[in-house]
Amino acid sequence: MEFDLEQTDALLSTTRAVRKRLDLDREVPDDVLLECLQLAVQAPTGSNRQGWRWMVIRDQEKKQGLADLYRRAGGDYLAEAAKNTPTDSQSGRVMDSANYLAQNLEKVPVMVIPMIIGRLEDATTNSSAGLFGSIIPAMWSFQLALRSRGLGSCYTTLHLGLEQQAAELLGIPEHMTQAGLLPVAYTTGTDFKAAKRDPVENITYLDTYKNPIR
Repeated sequence: MEFDLEQTDALLSTTRAVRKRLDLDREVPDDVLLECLQLAVQAPTGSNRQGWRWMVIRDQEKKQGLADLYRRAGGDYLAEAAKNTPTDSQSGRVMDSANYLAQNLEKVPVMVIPMIIGRLEDATTNSSAGLFGSIIPAMWSFQLALRSRGLGSCYTTLHLGLEQQAAELLGIPEHMTQAGLLPVAYTTGTDFKAAKRDPVENITYLDTYKNPIR
């Protein structure tokens, strides 16, 4: 199988965290959403257990309830950070965008909550990595599939500070762990660009942390 490397690299390098450019007025059809989720579950998962589950939220009252929990968990922090960070800086633009999403979260057409079977009681580094490593790759595949179809999303975790309340709102059983909340919408335009990043040689080491690879 040969891939079009130019298109593949463009997909991987331009799948952004989309907040302000989510189209809050355009409907997201079920068939598109399910198509993207079907691709998502091709991702690897620990011991091939495939313990992922997906909660799709369209009901306006439930979206409002989740948005309220999201703002309770971190809305004040985001608003304060956005106010006190220079808007002409990279971090300032990110905080302004994150605050915008928090204030408008209930308006997104669809929310998706990825879940994984199991809990992190008395968690170790190994068990934490194993549990979340069995759902986060699928979440990223889902976001890549969205991007290739003209939709965007953003991996958010703020509501997890009130995970139990969210579980009660959505009827999620106790043995499930929520891994985040993904607002999903078509994007206003598709002209996303690669982000500015440090050269990878500056953050890569060979055999020991004291030995940069170059």
